[in-house]
Amino acid sequence: MDWRGYVMEKQIKLFLEFLENDKKLSANTLQSYKRDITQYQEYIDKNGLNYLKINHEEIDKYFESLKDMNKKTSTISRNLATIRSFYQFLLRTKKIKKDPTIGVQSPKVEKKVPSILTSKEVELLLEQPKSIDLKGIRDKAMLEFAYATGMRVTEIISLNISDVNLDQSYVVCNAGFKKRNIPLGSISLKALKDYIEKARPILIKDENVSALFVNINGKRLTRQGFWKIVKFYKEQAHITKDITPHVLRHSFATHLLQNGADLKAIQTMLGHSDISSTQVYMQFQNENLKDIYKKAHPRA
Repeated sequence: MDWRGYVMEKQIKLFLEFLENDKKLSANTLQSYKRDITQYQEYIDKNGLNYLKINHEEIDKYFESLKDMNKKTSTISRNLATIRSFYQFLLRTKKIKKDPTIGVQSPKVEKKVPSILTSKEVELLLEQPKSIDLKGIRDKAMLEFAYATGMRVTEIISLNISDVNLDQSYVVCNAGFKKRNIPLGSISLKALKDYIEKARPILIKDENVSALFVNINGKRLTRQGFWKIVKFYKEQAHITKDITPHVLRHSFATHLLQNGADLKAIQTMLGHSDISSTQVYMQFQNENLKDIYKKAHPRA
């Protein structure tokens, strides 16, 4: 690595610090950015390029190399977003005068149809945890909470006890796009109160633990822990669909939309920065409308 490589490494470090401290990105998102920008740095080094004087034709070549490596369209698109953010940062800090990613086209990513549960399947899943022991009380609260708020797994496990307002029935999410308040329904609120009052004080071994959801050892619950809990109750409910915590998020959004909720309100609750991400759920509303039409129209 020559001196330019060391300078680039320093700028990457500053860029990642900016994303963490100013943009408040989650640990997972930061890891993705770090992976993408490190891969780009390796390409720059290998080809003896100057990252500050690169042009969009050279950046195009980089994305061609990713295609040659059979990288998915979504991965290439994310890579471009990362590199674009990096050059926007360099522009803001006056290290460059022009963003070289201008003119670089992002590959079109086909939006996958989210996997969702029917209302009956959700009901069946949420009925599984029994509030007869500490684990059952916690699991009931957690599944009800995930479906009631539509929050991402990383957002849920990052929550602290101070982020929940039981009196006003809402939770404050500080992760993701920006800080947002999400209302809690009566069933989720009751399950959460039970957990906070009856189970959590016994589960935590240390009074200083701030995490809302903890594991049996009293430590903050992990993504893997959350996933295992959902998988366990899916099997208990004999649901054949593949259910991940994210499926509960998709189901939350779809059921709200099908029952007449405003798309903009759902966007806010989900924490989508762009409404196009929320519009993917419209197809399910349209399916619902077709069913209503078939049942109600005399000549359908």
